[in-house]
Amino acid sequence: QVQLVESGGGLVQAGGSLRLSCAASGTMFSINVMGWYRQALGKQRELVAAITSGGTTNYADSVKGRFTISRDNAKNTVYLQMNSLKPEDTAVYYCNANIMYASLRNYWGQGTQVTVSS
Repeated sequence: QVQLVESGGGLVQAGGSLRLSCAASGTMFSINVMGWYRQALGKQRELVAAITSGGTTNYADSVKGRFTISRDNAKNTVYLQMNSLKPEDTAVYYCNANIMYASLRNYWGQGTQVTVSS
């Protein structure tokens, strides 16, 4: 049973910073792409950033230059450093991972709330 456990959300003022972490645990052979998605109230879930096992990254245009995704393969952990936060970054942030064991499956974390006040 694979689990993704997120931490690091909270309330911050506009212009501030937060760092999200997501650790994968359980039985797995390898982790391919890891990423962060977010869902604001009344909106669809959207990709924020993703990173391959080799370190190639992809960002939503809205966060480029402000957010940085990274991962520690030895710890099966992905991070999202969020700087210069804006009120429109307010959302529930979900960790996502493509994990290979018997087959390649997609897993989600439980979500962590990020609230940016103006």
